[in-house]
Amino acid sequence: GASTLYGPHTLSAYIQEFQKLATAMVENKEVPTNIQPPDMLEKQIGLLPGVMYDSTPPGVHFGDVSSDVAANSNFRKGTTVNATFYSACPRNDLLTEGTFALVEKLNGNDWIPIYDDDDWSLQFKWSRPSKFSPRSFATLEWTIPEDAASGVYRLRHSGASKPLIGSIKHFTGTSRAFAVR
Repeated sequence: GASTLYGPHTLSAYIQEFQKLATAMVENKEVPTNIQPPDMLEKQIGLLPGVMYDSTPPGVHFGDVSSDVAANSNFRKGTTVNATFYSACPRNDLLTEGTFALVEKLNGNDWIPIYDDDDWSLQFKWSRPSKFSPRSFATLEWTIPEDAASGVYRLRHSGASKPLIGSIKHFTGTSRAFAVR
């Protein structure tokens, strides 16, 4: 409850407001609908240090694959496919209007997004080789659902990197294609 607007008193606040609504409905009274909770963004404190910068080894770009799906792979439903990408700290851009992970299916000549990181079957795992390393990795793990259509798929990772000097840059990378039977 400490991460909610009213902390440990959230349940009591909900009960109080639902009682008011129920009473108003029984008595056929109008209820104000334009009441908004207070904006507390300016009062929040951050305990995590900011991202200093992200880097990759020489000759490697953000989004490049570190550990790819084996070439010409075939997977059965219920098994897990994974790929690891050179990545950057997800806190550079939380991608609230996007996604860090996608499973795309080949449809003719086009890759169509089928699953993203809000699906239970697809996991996005971010890691650093050491606590203060500017390098990081993103592993995408897709447990193929039993109801997934057979076809050709690939994994796509998106993110945003922060250079030591300059502004944040977005990147994307894809795994090899693989078949689901």
